[in-house]
Amino acid sequence: MTPSPKNIAILGAGLLGRLLAVELANAGCQVSVYDKSSSQNPQSAAFVAAAMLAPLAESVSTEESIVRLGYYSLDRWSQILNLLGEDVFFQQKGSLIVWHHQDTSSAQHFKNQLKKTSEYLPLSRLAQNLKKDDLMQLEPHLSRQFEEGIFLPDEGQLDNRELLDALLKKGTQLGVQYQWQFTVNLDQFPIDNFDHVIDCRGLGAKSNAPELRGVRGEVIRIYAPEVKLTRPIRLIHPKYPIYIAPKRNHVYVIGATEIESEDDSPMSVRSALELLSAAYTIHSGFAEARILESGAQCRPSFKNNLPKIQLHKDLRFIHVNGLYRHGFLIAPAVVDRLLNILLEDRNLSVNELEIEIQDLSYDHIC
Repeated sequence: MTPSPKNIAILGAGLLGRLLAVELANAGCQVSVYDKSSSQNPQSAAFVAAAMLAPLAESVSTEESIVRLGYYSLDRWSQILNLLGEDVFFQQKGSLIVWHHQDTSSAQHFKNQLKKTSEYLPLSRLAQNLKKDDLMQLEPHLSRQFEEGIFLPDEGQLDNRELLDALLKKGTQLGVQYQWQFTVNLDQFPIDNFDHVIDCRGLGAKSNAPELRGVRGEVIRIYAPEVKLTRPIRLIHPKYPIYIAPKRNHVYVIGATEIESEDDSPMSVRSALELLSAAYTIHSGFAEARILESGAQCRPSFKNNLPKIQLHKDLRFIHVNGLYRHGFLIAPAVVDRLLNILLEDRNLSVNELEIEIQDLSYDHIC
């Protein structure tokens, strides 16, 4: 006798919620998604992000577990995009690290950290040190002031908004029910009506997860037809790891600040000046670019900046959160780990990767 499909509620329609909804619906589950925003005005951190897929670059400032989750996810994104069947911008040409002369000591620290990373990565994914001629061959339109750089192979990026739209479209095709402008109150939410309720609300879940904190990130989108960069460029900077990510149609995403704050008000003048000034030193053509928008969002983070899956003892309620600035980098790995937990017939290799999983008492739910 074929068991009836599982009935699953997902709280939050950000990147994690939408991706999980598609994967569960594709596996035959009945899925309902609840989100406080509207479909036309998403409020998740994923809507503002640059969607960088750069595990090697992130390795200099994060744990080995994130790097491994990132490479697992990098290999999974192509499969996910094939499932969606939409033309979502996806690029895997590697990324380039450059720095100004006055930041040479910071660059040396970056190189030293990459050496530590090399102890557990395959040779094919190691960083390559470049001299000026090599830089110009790789990115001919880069400013000629940079004397050296570092090339990180395999790394990639997505268009975050194209992906979010494609996930929503595919979820709808698979029968996912989306309840928009629905403010979740766990004291009143009918948890017992579902086989599983998965809370993916990010900072929206803070009233039920007080250990969460927000880390503000600010990003600028510009239209720059004079600039011809072909891959993400990271500029070693005294305050932030600034990146410039080229998208379709001469659009570039410049980011991102990293401020310990849950303030999601508009971008500050200070941050705008820092980001745009840095971009100008990468390519003078950015001076004539047009600012399309600036945005700020708060990334949900735990104290150690690592993701966490919290399980109620009967799996009726699951809380997944704390992806920090690594949302697009590790989301497929986190979702696959959840599929391991929810669908007994899944034997995904991600269960060998490290994601903190802990028991959740009823007192933490309501």
